[in-house]
Amino acid sequence: MRTLFAPSALLPDGWAQQVVITLDEAGTFAAISAGASPDGAERLAGPVLPGMTDVHSHAFQRAMAGLTERRGPTGDDHFWTWREIMYRFLARLSPDDVEAIAAHLCISLLKGGFTTLAEFHYLQADPDGRPYVEPGEMGLRIIEAARRSGMALTLLPSLYRQGGFGTPHTGGQKRFVLDDAALSASLARFRREAAHDRLLRVGLAPHSLRAAALGDIARWVATVRAEDAAAPIHIHAAEQPREVAECLAATGRRPVGLILEALPVDERWCLIHATHLAPEEIDGLAASGAVAGLCPTTEANLGDGVFPLPRYLEQQGRFAIGTDSHVGVAAAEELRSLEASQRLATLRRAVATTPEEPSAGTLLWRRAAEAGAAVCNQPAGAIAPGRRADLVVLDGASPFLAGRTGALAADTLVFAGGSDLVRDVMVGGTWVVRDKHHRDEERAEAAFAATMRRLLA
Repeated sequence: MRTLFAPSALLPDGWAQQVVITLDEAGTFAAISAGASPDGAERLAGPVLPGMTDVHSHAFQRAMAGLTERRGPTGDDHFWTWREIMYRFLARLSPDDVEAIAAHLCISLLKGGFTTLAEFHYLQADPDGRPYVEPGEMGLRIIEAARRSGMALTLLPSLYRQGGFGTPHTGGQKRFVLDDAALSASLARFRREAAHDRLLRVGLAPHSLRAAALGDIARWVATVRAEDAAAPIHIHAAEQPREVAECLAATGRRPVGLILEALPVDERWCLIHATHLAPEEIDGLAASGAVAGLCPTTEANLGDGVFPLPRYLEQQGRFAIGTDSHVGVAAAEELRSLEASQRLATLRRAVATTPEEPSAGTLLWRRAAEAGAAVCNQPAGAIAPGRRADLVVLDGASPFLAGRTGALAADTLVFAGGSDLVRDVMVGGTWVVRDKHHRDEERAEAAFAATMRRLLA
């Protein structure tokens, strides 16, 4: 047993002071005691929060950050023009490139307060669209990158079969498509890896209704759930108005409404983005128990739109956060962007609050951490007995946190700080970031820089 002492800690029922945290040998929280003596315990450097889960990542896109911000020839720039740039970029990526990018990304995310990554993994085939000789080669590289960093990982291989509703996939999408045999082989390989890795989980990511037919999605969800009843299922939905219009034209239904009606949605499903919702879809998504996977910095960067958070929260909807294309890599930054978008849309402040929880920083962090871990099948997300010991320790020596503990510390982190206020990070009882430094960051930075120089030559 190990004991840690935190001056304040965010527990499931709110902030507590003078908290002793006991960890067992497996890296799990064994006991939590508030108002306790620090005698004999390792003193932590500042306020402590549960580790955050990043519920939506395309790791290779971190290498694109900053490369897609130029005006196009027509000046009509949007998600669909960005997507064409992305297709051209990924055509050059090798497994070694993806591993180097993912390793650098994982370290950046850890230093930003994320302790688990959910990789929505659709870069699966070789540049000619053929499966790699080693089943799941690209996914295995991401697993290796996460392991070296110490980050927990939920790997979600993608079901991607078509380029749009009833239309063939294009050349730019050929690296996303695996046939049934290749996808089965990849899933089996990933499950073998997860069988001896306590930080690794495996699920499925039907890419979207436009990229996979409903029947195919239902069949694969049933197959995956037969192997693992708790397997998480993540799907892109209603990110863009054009996507909604195309779904209406093809099916007569809006995408989120169709998913809720036609597929076995439960609390292990995460609908990524879910930006453009009709009122009945907002209510239906909240009632389903599924999680809305919101990626505020990417959604802003791509001009996606604003998620209808006030009504969703009124209906007790669950939400989590992801970094998606990784133009941002800090948990606090995603939460700040989420609340900021709501303030701009509603002309109000402190939108993500309740009378019981008036601190927006606290509510956003606690709810996103809890729902994110659950929808990735990770036993984390809260500082509570039985949960995996994932912790984010703030820098109590920062002058910006002077005199600020509890909810004030959370609000400062989310609305006025960011990664600069994260000092130490623990995953499963192991310190992976100490005094703002990761043990492998210099090597990972050098490999990432070499990869970028080659790709941009």
